[in-house]
Amino acid sequence: MRKSRIAPLAFALASAFAVSAASAETVKIGWIDPLTGFMAPVGQNQVRSWQHIAEIATREKWAGDDISFEIVPFDGKLSTQESLTALRSAIDQGIRYIVQGNGSSVAVALADAVDKHNARNPGKEVVYLNYAAVDPVLTNERCSFWHFRIDINGDMKMEALTSYMAEDQSIKKVYLINQDYSFGHAVEKAAEDYLARKRPDIEIVGKDFHPLAKVRDFSPYISKMRAAGADTVITGNWGSDLALMIRAAKDAGLDAKFYTYYAGTTGVPTAMGDSGADRVHVVANWIANDPNSTGDEIVKSFAQKYDDDYYTAQTHAGITMLSEAFKKAGSTDPVKVAFAMEGMRFTSLNGELEMRASDHQMQQPVYIGVWTKADGSEVQFEQEKTGYGWKTIAQIDSYVAAQPTSCQMKRPAKP
Repeated sequence: MRKSRIAPLAFALASAFAVSAASAETVKIGWIDPLTGFMAPVGQNQVRSWQHIAEIATREKWAGDDISFEIVPFDGKLSTQESLTALRSAIDQGIRYIVQGNGSSVAVALADAVDKHNARNPGKEVVYLNYAAVDPVLTNERCSFWHFRIDINGDMKMEALTSYMAEDQSIKKVYLINQDYSFGHAVEKAAEDYLARKRPDIEIVGKDFHPLAKVRDFSPYISKMRAAGADTVITGNWGSDLALMIRAAKDAGLDAKFYTYYAGTTGVPTAMGDSGADRVHVVANWIANDPNSTGDEIVKSFAQKYDDDYYTAQTHAGITMLSEAFKKAGSTDPVKVAFAMEGMRFTSLNGELEMRASDHQMQQPVYIGVWTKADGSEVQFEQEKTGYGWKTIAQIDSYVAAQPTSCQMKRPAKP
């Protein structure tokens, strides 16, 4: 009798466990960005940032009890061809979500490839979250239903940056230097157009494009800035290209203000040191030292785990948005999730965000920061153990930085 009662109970428990295990799901996200080459330090920081947020989201059950996240890294090597190969590998492994951000030329190629794959393979669609490739073309004439940009785009950044610069009457002569690819060209054009509209008295005294991730010595460019009498430099450079340029400016004693998109990225803070204090500015969608930020614990736990700085808040926004979309759609199916993300409003480290449905461009506040000595209050978090960090000096509301779009999006049938 005892045996006959235990057996059904054991069977019931085993069945319940099997159902629970069957309903649990790990959503794999393919991360495609450089892990080797000159831009590898930025890539290594950012893949860790995605992994850190994925671990927190899984532990805290952001997407529900039965969904966990796993970041699967692929080395895109900052190469369009290598990144496309990585995309095919991710798809072959059954990965339905990819993230990428370093290099707008790579981003355009990936968005096009995802578009074509989804058209040819119904039922095996892939969604692409773009967390840092900010060429405006991706949410304008090259927009795609399957592409969602989590970062603010280049024109939004320049709108905010030039609005702030327009108030500084000491700015008279500006030099523009950018990497020679689609994003760099977009930065130069936006700087010229927006300054002409807001401060027509400012003179553009020089413009340069240089090869992406190939220049080792920026001293000739710094000499040109000095010869032109530039008091201000605007650049969209990132990674080693910005770090080496800042270092060259420091070595040459160039006494000019720098307005940058990416001075907070790996390697640049060390290159600046104390020489960038009160001169180097950054425009970003989040600053760790902003008094309204809710990211203090993430910054601290990331530093403790990796001995590194957390600065890519788009990783938090991306996992948060996916989690909310999974719950809203009641599914992890990419088609249902993509529709769920359109127009979605949610809260991330920098406040309330909206994934604009018309072009899949995230609408969010924009911040201006200046490189300042850490003081434990306004600048609580330093970067790269330099004793300096970013002090928030302006916040621009989402509607101010928002830009019109020319996107004519083609959508699949809604499930």
